[in-house]
Amino acid sequence: MRKYGYVVVEGPHDVEFVYRLLSPFGFKRVQWMKHLDPFMSPLVPTTFPHGGDLQKRVPVPLFLQNQSHAVAVRSAIGDSRLVETLDEGRTGINLNSDFDLMTGVGVILDTDREIPAADRYKAIKSGLAAKGFTLPNGPGTVATGPPRIGAFVLPDNNSVGNLEDLLIECATTAYPSLLSTAKTHVEATKNDPTLQEGDGEDLTKTPVYNKAVVGSIGAVLRPGKAVQVSLQDNRWLRDNTLQIPRVKAVQDFLVSLLDLV
Repeated sequence: MRKYGYVVVEGPHDVEFVYRLLSPFGFKRVQWMKHLDPFMSPLVPTTFPHGGDLQKRVPVPLFLQNQSHAVAVRSAIGDSRLVETLDEGRTGINLNSDFDLMTGVGVILDTDREIPAADRYKAIKSGLAAKGFTLPNGPGTVATGPPRIGAFVLPDNNSVGNLEDLLIECATTAYPSLLSTAKTHVEATKNDPTLQEGDGEDLTKTPVYNKAVVGSIGAVLRPGKAVQVSLQDNRWLRDNTLQIPRVKAVQDFLVSLLDLV
């Protein structure tokens, strides 16, 4: 019997981030319903349009499986729905019975709104408590279950920042020349007199600047594709970059949460 996990993240980039961190443990993406572990099938939406919104993407989690585990990674499409998305997963699996068979349930969020990590964690802890989930006292730690539960606040449970902080560290190793040219491009854009109000976001803000740099690198590696495609296909999170301390800390959190050891 497999062990099961459910991880909620803020957006599609974070979904691919988790995938790359779990790949070394033999996890593969599940494309076809016939290959999905039956325990996970209640998490597959069965209606369209979702919520009546014709423009809204159907929220299918990324399902990952190896011989011993099946994990659903779901984007909340923004930090405001993290709690609701985690609770929706519990409702889908079955609140009163099957959910207790989960090995690990977790949240990965960030601090890119310049809110201290401790405050971000306090808010998510309070929100989940209202839904009956009890997080441990501090971020990056895992409470024993069943199911195990925890939340990691990117980039390192202490600093203000986001996933892009970690990706820039990875690019320093994997794509140093591309990183340098991307920074030059974004720096030049800060003072571009042809740009008008409404043409873009404020690049003087560090989280926005980092997103622009990562996006520039991704656009070169996979022209015309979203950054998450580059995270899936390219060397951002492979081999040596997985040993970067702040990256490995997130991977170690997932190992503990999902009982991969």
